[in-house]
Amino acid sequence: MSKQNILVIAAHPDDEILGAGGAIARHIEEEDNVRVLILGEDISSRAGVPRERIEREQKKLYACSQKALKFLGAGAPVQKSLPDNAFDSVPLLSVVHGIEAVMKEMQPHIVYTHHGSDVNVDHRITSDAVLTAVRPAKDGSVMEVRAFEVPSSTEWNFTRPLFRPQVFVGLTEAQLKKKIAAMRAYRSEIRSFPHPRSAEYLEALARVRGGQAGFPAAEAFELVYRRV
Repeated sequence: MSKQNILVIAAHPDDEILGAGGAIARHIEEEDNVRVLILGEDISSRAGVPRERIEREQKKLYACSQKALKFLGAGAPVQKSLPDNAFDSVPLLSVVHGIEAVMKEMQPHIVYTHHGSDVNVDHRITSDAVLTAVRPAKDGSVMEVRAFEVPSSTEWNFTRPLFRPQVFVGLTEAQLKKKIAAMRAYRSEIRSFPHPRSAEYLEALARVRGGQAGFPAAEAFELVYRRV
């Protein structure tokens, strides 16, 4: 099978690991070309925090994202700076253009991104912008779009359409361990069990998704579209 270009588009640092860390590890091992685009900075919405501290924390978080992706074998992400929990304050077309610029350079075959019903507004805006950017044009490179689940956002969307996966990416034990190790790199974001962003929860979810598809472990995705 020929190598594929894989683009993972996440709203915030850590979303790429929570949603597709295992798939990234697997694509890397299969020698696909993987790039991660992170649209927002995930810090500035914290109330009462001085600007100087926010800037320091942003630098730390960006360093964490590079470390996390290194665990998976991927390069540093493309980092944008949309305002945290305020993507809806930015014209959607501006977000779309930022995504299209990366897509034009990379020509991805498979795109991973957020589910459109996540409780986090930035996730929903990201989903909307990606769907616009990946319109299946005649000369477009994208052949498949997969929406991932982000623990602590997707499952907390109690009033919106549910995440209903149809694509299950089987993971080896080593790939699952890489995902969890990568999440641990985000020391400010990982939590203690039973929080959904805990190592124990991530492993439990991978076991459930694997069991749904006959694998020891897996990540699950909702298929947005596939062109064949």
